[in-house]
Amino acid sequence: MIESDGALLSKPVQTIAEIPQRYAVSTPDAVALSFEGRETTYRTLDELSNQVANGLVATGVRSASRIAILDKNSDIFFQILLGAAKVGAVLVPINARLAPPEIAFAINDAQAEVLFVGERFVEIISAIRDQLDTVRQIIVLNSIYPKWRDAQPRSDPGLPVSPDDVCVQLYTSGTTGYPKGVQLSHANFPLQAVDDWKAWSSDDVMLLAMPLFHIAGVGTGVLGLMAGLKTIVLREFVPSQALETIQRDRATISFLVPAMLLAMLAERNVEKVDLSSLRQIIYGASPIPLELLRKSLRVFKHTGFFQVYGLTETTGVITVLAAADHSAGEDEILRSCGRPIEGVELRIIDASGKSLPARQVGEVVCRSSQNMRGYWNRADDTARTLRNGWLHTGDAGFLDENGYLYIHDRLKDMIVSGGENVYPAEIESALYGHADIADVAVIGVPDDRWGEAVKALIVLKPDRSADPAAILHFARERLAGFKIPKSIEFVHELPRNPSGKILKRLLRERYWKGYERRVN
Repeated sequence: MIESDGALLSKPVQTIAEIPQRYAVSTPDAVALSFEGRETTYRTLDELSNQVANGLVATGVRSASRIAILDKNSDIFFQILLGAAKVGAVLVPINARLAPPEIAFAINDAQAEVLFVGERFVEIISAIRDQLDTVRQIIVLNSIYPKWRDAQPRSDPGLPVSPDDVCVQLYTSGTTGYPKGVQLSHANFPLQAVDDWKAWSSDDVMLLAMPLFHIAGVGTGVLGLMAGLKTIVLREFVPSQALETIQRDRATISFLVPAMLLAMLAERNVEKVDLSSLRQIIYGASPIPLELLRKSLRVFKHTGFFQVYGLTETTGVITVLAAADHSAGEDEILRSCGRPIEGVELRIIDASGKSLPARQVGEVVCRSSQNMRGYWNRADDTARTLRNGWLHTGDAGFLDENGYLYIHDRLKDMIVSGGENVYPAEIESALYGHADIADVAVIGVPDDRWGEAVKALIVLKPDRSADPAAILHFARERLAGFKIPKSIEFVHELPRNPSGKILKRLLRERYWKGYERRVN
């Protein structure tokens, strides 16, 4: 339904579809997005997303239909996201780093009807086109998309959209080895809450370097648009380019993972770059070594640092370690993830579900309006994760007496490498197909650059010789680059419990000896 300007501005934003509509009225000429020299105002973003919405309707897309996008970052992503939202459709961003079989799985699992694909991925899609069961139309972003979009009317389609409608479906790997589609609704995005880490205004300029197929990318982008600010979208993260953009465009806010901070600090001229405009760095997605954090605080001396913790399943941020906590410089506090944001409840529970007192380690569970709607077509997985309104994170940790959360270990076997979630089961499943491999276990080991690195422990079949290069080549044909083992070790056998499960905690122990936590 199309509302009058006064009615639109008088009520709170309830869906992401309303964001460009609101600012097209209040600040139409303000820049919403900047990408490789191309600037898009809020008025234009509203009109372009209307054209996308009308184009989707013309192709037969309806409410709850899934549409997918495979590309690296660009301003076009937000045109499609908001256009899909205006018709009640669900955008499924595909991880651009996946291998072709993984791409096909995600598109088919989502039952995507329309696929938007960047020029550099056309060859991959062509090779797997006959495997895409539900895709009715493929729109190439660099060539076909502008003509397809611009042939549509700029008027709002005026279709009803509910805050409870799913608007984004992000794929996150699972311990079973199969990626799961995390369904996030409009209401899951904290469009109304204002926390100190998100005290952004239209005067701010955001540097968006996180990949948009991650919740850290799309979530931060949505909240930036909600604040009415200018977002500079980087195609991909290049340390020198990020530093140059901060200096040239006077960026004030950015979300970075520790691996990005490390890469930026490694640039030879970092001390000479004018970073004084950057008032806020939000970092997360993986733990940060204390030494790296202290160096970052020194180099970005004008900047307030905010550490955040969250999951795709919690629509991102659920705890924040505030700038004031960083300024205090207390080592113990700096190792924490901060305290829950407004509207988020945290508990630490034991195996029976009983709440544990301060400083006792158990599973971290969360209750908030940000908890996902569930996993797409995975009722059993949803039931295991969402129980009585509480989302079970699979992370082990504790709360201190002041409500600060400390992540101690992972209940799952997940590896976090450079901000990417990597599940050993996927890698093990792929490696088991190699003719020389009899048994394999994949674990995360400490790594100064990536936080954790993927390591494969392999038992060879009798009379087979060790050939790490051949095994890595085999893996590269089947897995995304960030899942490829950084190292391989050949062993005679793998320790197992009486039921046959590999004792990965035992395998990890010698690599993590001397570390306070089993995350780095």
